[in-house]
Amino acid sequence: MWWGVAAALLANVLYSGGFVLEKRVLATLPEVTVRRPARLLRLVLGSPLWIGGALALAAGFAAQLVVYRTLPIAAAQGLFVSGLVLLVLLSAQVLGEETSGRERYALGAILLALLMVVLSLREGGPGADAVGHAAPYPLILLVCVPSLAAGVWLYASAERRARRHRMPTTGVEYGVAVGLLYGVSSLAVKGVSGRLTTDGVGGAVPALLLSPYPYLLLFTGAFGLVMSQAALQRCRASLIVPVCTTVSCLYSAVLGTLSFGEELPDEPLRLALRVAGTVLAVAVLLVMPKHDTARRPTPAPEELTSGEPRRPAAADPGLPARQGPAAPAAPRPRRGP
Repeated sequence: MWWGVAAALLANVLYSGGFVLEKRVLATLPEVTVRRPARLLRLVLGSPLWIGGALALAAGFAAQLVVYRTLPIAAAQGLFVSGLVLLVLLSAQVLGEETSGRERYALGAILLALLMVVLSLREGGPGADAVGHAAPYPLILLVCVPSLAAGVWLYASAERRARRHRMPTTGVEYGVAVGLLYGVSSLAVKGVSGRLTTDGVGGAVPALLLSPYPYLLLFTGAFGLVMSQAALQRCRASLIVPVCTTVSCLYSAVLGTLSFGEELPDEPLRLALRVAGTVLAVAVLLVMPKHDTARRPTPAPEELTSGEPRRPAAADPGLPARQGPAAPAAPRPRRGP
């Protein structure tokens, strides 16, 4: 059980570090968009620093497998949300992103939620936490397929609004959309970890190929990569990643617990700690600012889209051209009497 807690904290470090590294690289690249995924991949794969961030995220994925094999999915999500504290701190120190007063207050609330979830865990003996390892495939598809469609639709809607209004995006809509995809990915990781627990090495691969989990991981991996990188370039990491993480954790905790048949603690105190800690962690999403008021030194939109220096606006043809100070008029010749 405590190996799962340690693996969850390690995953938080890897995920936070990976996102910060990717954000640092994306800030130096030309504008990327989901409409040109091949160009996006070509740009990011040309940066060794971005590859290092991607490897950190992959290592966090491996740590997540250990977490789901040893902890109930609801408790695991409460631990994963605690990684927001490290993410905000790294964003401030490495990326120079300013945090608001509400974001700083949220850090203390997240630490309290982490403590409550950890105190609700029990290993061994009567009343120990049971970890679910299997879920009916039709139920998983019924939960995941509409969620994927909703995430892609919400992201596309946010893109259309941003192009139509030409206003700076807050990142909340992007975070919710990507969070839905990562929530489905978490359920798929949970399913993979269950197969690795119940089957041997020889039977694990055929069982996985006959399950929907690897295909859900491929879809969320491909679309989540492109969508998250484009959104991460436009928004502060300390704003979009907490929204994405909170949505993903809430989605996994509620639907994952129901899908895999995991039960909540029987003892009233442990149940109160588990539920209150999860609710407090989710409340981070509610206190996040809806508008990005932090000042960021970004180039002008014309420079991002065309790659050419911004030219001064042409003078209005209906107005006279501005000239230098007029020369004094020549004195008229004085006529005689």
